[in-house]
Amino acid sequence: MSEYEQRVKNAETRIFKVVFPNTTNHYDTLFGGTAMQFMDEVAFITATRFSRKRMVTVSTSKIDFKKPIPADTIVEVIGRVSKIGHTSLEIEVEIYKEEMYNTDNREKAIQGLFTFVALDENKQPTSVL
Repeated sequence: MSEYEQRVKNAETRIFKVVFPNTTNHYDTLFGGTAMQFMDEVAFITATRFSRKRMVTVSTSKIDFKKPIPADTIVEVIGRVSKIGHTSLEIEVEIYKEEMYNTDNREKAIQGLFTFVALDENKQPTSVL
């Protein structure tokens, strides 16, 4: 395994959360904005673990809400480095949902891409490596 492949593997980040009623909308499903906050947080951690530099979100793209996520659901948010540029990283983030009780059914609910740029001490773009 190359050094790049090892860094990508080591940067993968997984966080579990519970969808509590205070994070749901009038349909009793997870607010889209809350889901995006979970995703941006995991993407930031993934980018930072890969580069070990100061990272900032510069864009999000193609966030697909495939399945609603009801209250009282466990979600796993997974971030993986999908593209390495000179000063930027693209992070793919997926959210999987699973019922808390009665079954171990698990399915992908949301996926999206987040782009981060590494900054130096003067807040200027710098190499991610």
